[in-house]
Amino acid sequence: MKFGHFDDEAREYVIEQPLTPYPWINYLGNEKFFSLISNTAGGYAFYTDARLRRLTRYRYNDIPLDANGRYLFIKDGDAIWNPGFKPMKTALDRYECRHGFGYTKISSAKNGLSADVLYMVPNGENCEVQRLTLRNESGADKTVSVVSFVEWCLYNAQDDCTNFQRNFSTGEVEIETTARGTAIYHKTEYRERRNHFAFFSVNAKADGFDTDRETFLGLHNSLDEAAAVISGKSGNSVADGWSPIASQRLNVTLKAGESRTLVFVLGYVENEEKFLSDADAKAALDAGLLRTNTASGIINKEKAYALQEKFGTSEKVDEAFCALRKFWDETLSHFTLKTGDEKLDRMALWNQYQCVVTYNFARSASYFESGIGRGLGFRDTSQDMLGAAHQLPAKRIRDRLFDVAATQFPDGSAYHQFQPLTKRGNADIGSNFNDDPLWLVLGVGGYIRETGDKSFLDVQVPFDNDEKNTATMYEHLRRSYRYITTHMGPHGLPLIGRADWNDCLNLNCFSTDPNDSFQTCTNKEGKNAESVMIAQMFVYVTPDYAAMARLMGDEAEAAFAEAEAKKMEESICTAGWDGAWYLRAYDDAGNKVGSHECEDGQIFIESQGFGTMAQVGADKGYPAKALDSVKERLDSKYGICIVDPPYKTYHVELGEVSSYPPGYKENGGIFCHNNPWVVIGEIKTGRPADAWEHYSKIAPAYLEDISEIHRTEPYVYAQMIAGKTARRFGEAKNSWLTGTAAWNFVALSQYICGVRPDYAGLCVEPRLPAHVRNAEIVRVFRGVTYRISVVNNDPAGKVSLSVKGGSADGLVVNADSGAKEVLVTATVG
Repeated sequence: MKFGHFDDEAREYVIEQPLTPYPWINYLGNEKFFSLISNTAGGYAFYTDARLRRLTRYRYNDIPLDANGRYLFIKDGDAIWNPGFKPMKTALDRYECRHGFGYTKISSAKNGLSADVLYMVPNGENCEVQRLTLRNESGADKTVSVVSFVEWCLYNAQDDCTNFQRNFSTGEVEIETTARGTAIYHKTEYRERRNHFAFFSVNAKADGFDTDRETFLGLHNSLDEAAAVISGKSGNSVADGWSPIASQRLNVTLKAGESRTLVFVLGYVENEEKFLSDADAKAALDAGLLRTNTASGIINKEKAYALQEKFGTSEKVDEAFCALRKFWDETLSHFTLKTGDEKLDRMALWNQYQCVVTYNFARSASYFESGIGRGLGFRDTSQDMLGAAHQLPAKRIRDRLFDVAATQFPDGSAYHQFQPLTKRGNADIGSNFNDDPLWLVLGVGGYIRETGDKSFLDVQVPFDNDEKNTATMYEHLRRSYRYITTHMGPHGLPLIGRADWNDCLNLNCFSTDPNDSFQTCTNKEGKNAESVMIAQMFVYVTPDYAAMARLMGDEAEAAFAEAEAKKMEESICTAGWDGAWYLRAYDDAGNKVGSHECEDGQIFIESQGFGTMAQVGADKGYPAKALDSVKERLDSKYGICIVDPPYKTYHVELGEVSSYPPGYKENGGIFCHNNPWVVIGEIKTGRPADAWEHYSKIAPAYLEDISEIHRTEPYVYAQMIAGKTARRFGEAKNSWLTGTAAWNFVALSQYICGVRPDYAGLCVEPRLPAHVRNAEIVRVFRGVTYRISVVNNDPAGKVSLSVKGGSADGLVVNADSGAKEVLVTATVG
């Protein structure tokens, strides 16, 4: 069943009831300030780093689900309700949530009073704007109260939820009313070690406030029974330790038909000059400023005032909202698709939006990743770039890839994760994930294919963020590539280290201690366990690496790489082929993993995906045989499972992969991240009909009608769907932040639509499904707009191009046309 619908004209997903199968969320912000918001206004905000600069608290895995957010309580006589339904959960007469690109609108009504709320993070600003418009539709005068609420996090989210013996004594605030309205400032530790503070303001003089959670709620109450809301009177509390909050009360009288708009701003400020002078501080106190610690200086609020002023009226919010819409219109205009299949066209749009969001955060901050335990992933960010490079400014892509490469060690290995604020590698996780180096090659290659910016290869980049030890980006790539060639196992295949892409295939862990982390515990030297997938990936990235070597004039390195890839392919065909599919690995004892010889775990998707993308053993017919085995052994009505049959018991020699219940996550779940590898493999093997079948099974727009089964958002991909052996077959988990986003966009745009960036130009080779007879594609590439018309007579047929305004070399439209616009007609079959 559906819980909403796509509004294609407005480019929004409209949620029609608050009780969705799981919180359906959106992301606000695209530069440094970010917020997560659910369809019931749950979520949290942070600046740059969800661990080190968390502004508001969120309670993961809490009861009830989706606890804490930015809440507006409305008291209208005896009725108390929220525009977003939670936390009061009062039945509403009308409810609608519209998630758009970078903003969310929630509209509702109760007893003749309507409330419309716009939530957004304006372009380039370090704040979340919340604009509430109340309208009296009852036919009689109304006097109501609006009570706002956010709960402050003490910045370091990990410390905030663990170190209570300290944190319950440190909370400090200031409360100030000026001509701009009433603002509450969160200044915990500001006088000691921090140069930053947060604030929550409203553009009206409040009739009351609270900054102490206990006073606001009552000690034994939950958010749905907040004492200050129910009593109709705020406590005017000044937080002194414990749990600081920000709440303003505004009493509003509306005549029949009258409306009133209030603008709330949740902001973040960093200061060089931290405090006011003595004279200015005295003036502020004389004007009525309240504060926790009378010995502390008073915050210099100049930057905060500027933000409050910038969004101090509804008209100014409209201007910012218009600019935000224009930003996303331009960002999402670099690839557009019109096929007549509305679901496919939606995926082309929403998938790109998810790609940008995922690029911003890697896997760090979602409703499934707390933003506390990990930062940005080396592997994650390198592949996320593949879905964002055509949309975002080249500098943003360069800067992030620079940060990724700077966490590399001199031997070519790297930290597996790093913190976005400090850019330092995460020592708790460490390194030794032996696929990581190759992802940098793939990421930088994808960037240069998109932009033609070969100068990036000359940029000096530090190793381990040590400015005394730097090398060119090209040298970083050389060490990445050669790291594989110097870490080889007994079968001539790369050593796996702690794991490869499948973090749960831990072939050197051997843990029987429940206190161990599979992915950081290594109890073997790691000189035997090998990965067929890394070998296939090595073959797959070699053309990129060799092309970049030639851009640098290094023909010897290009020739070396091509020879090594040929040797690696021979090793895969000799030791990595199981007869009807590619093996997955060899364990520490030299036993096969992912073989018909195994009782469980006989076939894995990863090696079938990368093996067919790399076309390993194509002269022997291996890709087609492997793909046939995928359909026979791994495929299901909800997508391709990661392994079959799943492990029934724990295998100490394999690690975490065998610890999950059968059908979930890496033990037989439908890992959406690598389904598109098979889609790409099918296209490259000349089987577009099979590619389309696999693609459409996991694309969220095609799952909207079964939302009660799928559960997560029908507008973005999830990482995992429960597999065919799971009790909850078809149920998704871990939506939004997943490599699924970038890889599915690559599969759709570059292989199904067939529009691929190349070093020499834009390759056009459409392989659209048979039901799409004609398509119009617009692709902005290196400053030129390519308008591509597709005539799809036979999806598997020969492709011929007709080009106006440029020239083509085979299926590659040359990039040096000098034109602003190039018209291409691609006839298939």
